[in-house]
Amino acid sequence: MTACLNERELSKLHWRCRRGLLENDLFIERFFRRQAEQITVEQGEALTRLMELSDNDLLDLLLARTEPEGDLDHPDIHALLSLMRQPRPHSSQTQGAPR
Repeated sequence: MTACLNERELSKLHWRCRRGLLENDLFIERFFRRQAEQITVEQGEALTRLMELSDNDLLDLLLARTEPEGDLDHPDIHALLSLMRQPRPHSSQTQGAPR
């Protein structure tokens, strides 16, 4: 079983993930809302590596305009991007019956 980040590590990672582009922040915040209590050490390391990218390069990866290359072409990065790219559930799926 893979270890999850503790509360302090998670808080530091979340702070480190603040970005200049709103679009990136939306992807990142959605990821943290869904996964916060389940983020593994490996995912934390992959996310830290992604945060080293420029905002535009990160956005291209999050929107699947590009795929990771070079040092970022690693299974942990691909798995993390897959999680981060998952669309937001429709409100009818999260709140029960449609309005």
